[in-house]
Amino acid sequence: MFIIPFRSLTPVLQKSDHIFTQILSKSSSQQNMVKKALVFLAPGAEEMEFVIAVDVLRRGGVDVTVAGIPDSNVVKCSRDVYIKPDIGVAQSSAKGPYDVVVLPGGLGGSKAMAESQEVGNILKNQECSGGLIAAICAAPTVLKAHGIAEGKELTSYPAMKAQLEEGGKYKYSECKVVVDGNLITSRGPGTAFDFALTVVDQLVGKDKAVEVAKAMLLDY
Repeated sequence: MFIIPFRSLTPVLQKSDHIFTQILSKSSSQQNMVKKALVFLAPGAEEMEFVIAVDVLRRGGVDVTVAGIPDSNVVKCSRDVYIKPDIGVAQSSAKGPYDVVVLPGGLGGSKAMAESQEVGNILKNQECSGGLIAAICAAPTVLKAHGIAEGKELTSYPAMKAQLEEGGKYKYSECKVVVDGNLITSRGPGTAFDFALTVVDQLVGKDKAVEVAKAMLLDY
């Protein structure tokens, strides 16, 4: 009978432990990968909805890229607030893929996004990949313009209801925030925090959304 001394087993055990630790480390790093968000910013955007979305997502640990439409020049928002995007929309795909694409509202901003072929292509790719799409206020009309999320339940600013119901492509709701699969929609400036926290919830988890809300003295 051939017996291997215990001491000679030690390197084998140590090597196995090292491999096991590497596997666990790799698995953990994959689970903890930072989520990425692309937020559009177009002239006439509702600045509250834009800023709250970006701010709350970053508080939630999400890596946010702001893409200006049509380019990276300073954008004048609906209440004459000026904001500088990180990049132009044409450069945004190169920094992807993104876990969520966010569309702030505002009539002017929504119109610009609805007319942008680049926005349409990004949304179609996001939908095909199963990534999240989040739109608030007038921005759900952008989804309709590009044929995105048809058949899903959504909400919007009340004045957009008739436009979204026309053609029967969407199920309309008047809830503050609606989540239907990979689509998140909300109503307007007054629901912007609920909207942004819901995006954090869907991306990072309920615990993180509650933590972020608590730090801002909000309930979630």
